[in-house]
Amino acid sequence: MSQELQPVNPNPFERIRRTNEHDFDFWNSRELAPVLGYTDYRNFEAVIKKAQLACFNSGQEAKDHFVEYNEMVEIGSGAKRELKSLKLSRYACYLIIQNANPGKEIIARGQTYFAVQTRRQELTDQSSENELRLRLREEMKDHNKRLAGTAKEAGVVKPLDYAIFQNHGYMGLYGGLMKQDIHRKKGLKKGQEILDHMGSTELAANLFRATQTEDKIRREKIIGKDKANQTHAEVGKKVRQTIQELGGTLPEHLPPAENIKKVATRTKRVLKGPE
Repeated sequence: MSQELQPVNPNPFERIRRTNEHDFDFWNSRELAPVLGYTDYRNFEAVIKKAQLACFNSGQEAKDHFVEYNEMVEIGSGAKRELKSLKLSRYACYLIIQNANPGKEIIARGQTYFAVQTRRQELTDQSSENELRLRLREEMKDHNKRLAGTAKEAGVVKPLDYAIFQNHGYMGLYGGLMKQDIHRKKGLKKGQEILDHMGSTELAANLFRATQTEDKIRREKIIGKDKANQTHAEVGKKVRQTIQELGGTLPEHLPPAENIKKVATRTKRVLKGPE
């Protein structure tokens, strides 16, 4: 979607909201200034600088939220001149309003608008992550059952043998860490299942490990516990190598996520709605 103004809206902040070619919302600093009551853009620039400092202090990259660009601005009598402007993210606007003159009524409206919009986006992002985790966890359960069946056909029959087989996969993917090591490194409590506390990125890596191990054992008709263990470890190492080559975070360094069972319960409650 191009950088077009949105349809007319009674909310002054919605009226000047734009979207870029990636469908991300942004606000133009020279359009936001008069809405907030700043007729002199130089005075507004002082507020922007305070907001940029607040952004930096919050641990965010200011350049990701305050993007400089040049645009043609009408200066009167139909004449235009190229001036520097900023593309402001929703978070940047929120910080600007937090640092603007609190005595203006429009500032109070802006604080409410951008606070609500920023929180709504946070909840949307969180919801997307939770939905993805729920889907991947269900796929992981299904593929672990299939992997167990394939391993059994290869000669991994006893429960202890299968636990050893699974540990070989974890050791390959987690740089030598076994299941109990991962559990301890993540700071999980006794009885907490590591798969239930993985975020979507970590779950996806483990799902790929499981599916590729199952496929390799079947495709190469691998027989014997030792060979099955070796295969699982090799596949885990390959997945780990791919993560490293892509510059991703290795799974043992990913933080533990909220228990997926709590997420599932909460999601069902939301879908069911109020009694």
